[in-house]
Amino acid sequence: MNTRAIFGETGWLGRAMTSAVSIGVLATARPERQWVWVVLAAGLVAFLAGTFLMNWRPYWALGFLAYASISAAFVTGVSGSNALVLVLVPLTDVAVMAHPWRNRPIIAVGLSCAGAVAVSAWWWDRSTSWYLTQLMWIAILVAFGLNRRQYEVQARQTAQLLEQTQLAQHEHARAAALDERGRIARDLHDVLAHSLGALTVQLELAEALLADRNDTAGALDRVRRSRRLAVQGLVEARSAVAALRSDEAPALPEALTAQADQHEKDHQTKVTVTTSGTPRPIASGITVALLGAAREALTNAGKHAPNQPIDIQLTYTDALRLTIHNPIAAGQLPGPTGQGFGLAGMRERLALVGGSLEAGPDGDGWLVIAEVADA
Repeated sequence: MNTRAIFGETGWLGRAMTSAVSIGVLATARPERQWVWVVLAAGLVAFLAGTFLMNWRPYWALGFLAYASISAAFVTGVSGSNALVLVLVPLTDVAVMAHPWRNRPIIAVGLSCAGAVAVSAWWWDRSTSWYLTQLMWIAILVAFGLNRRQYEVQARQTAQLLEQTQLAQHEHARAAALDERGRIARDLHDVLAHSLGALTVQLELAEALLADRNDTAGALDRVRRSRRLAVQGLVEARSAVAALRSDEAPALPEALTAQADQHEKDHQTKVTVTTSGTPRPIASGITVALLGAAREALTNAGKHAPNQPIDIQLTYTDALRLTIHNPIAAGQLPGPTGQGFGLAGMRERLALVGGSLEAGPDGDGWLVIAEVADA
């Protein structure tokens, strides 16, 4: 257990000043009884030991301070003893200490001092007004000590809260960075998988035309188309970067139609887009997620079902549903559902906007369903 955290931190300057004041006041004492010097000296030593052991030996410190205060209270009634200073200063230190027993030590020591002063007043025949004055000083110093302790506790709590806030901000920034990295990864995959997939198909056709038919003209046409695809991929990459900087997204039906037209040009495959229901404005995040799902589905269709028609259906109801279906030959079905970065990226993107994704065989074809509730 960290005793500094339990018992607080009183400044060394403050301790030195109170010690100097106590020594200075006691140096001017002229008690009527010489034995009082022994009590005062023992109390002073106990006070100095207690006040400088507060951070290292708090229980010892509490004992020393309590002894110094109570012993001095018993001789306050001796004329010229100046013992009150040795009551008040240790009592203040006891009040300042942020011990785990809260206010019980200061209450116990304060009541003991009040009782000892009463005994001293009775023994040395002091007046009631004198006794009440001593009690007033004790109450003032206790209140001052409690106020100081409350300040130290609040300062310590503020420091802990600041540390926790900084830690929470660090974790929040880390989580935001991870989310951003995931979003960028999905966007790059959407663009690169689509463009490079189409480019691969064209280059494979060019290789086949040269190797099997020695068709230089046809191969050259495919190479030129590959070049156009590369340029288009660069444009799409730049568009993806621009999308990362903007919250705006195109209208979903028009964007799907543009994707379908481009896929038809790249793969010489018929792509049909149909829309049902009443179109309505939707959040840009949902639009980007569904466009990414459509792009990934078209890329997979071009890879696993070349020259097969593709049907895209967009349905507006209480939810927004996007369906992509294409026939596929036996033996050409993709691996188990959910494998690969493409499907994982689609699911992550849709999950971020409260949507879901289903992908798998459907009779003699492959079906992808992306749905966002309450879109």
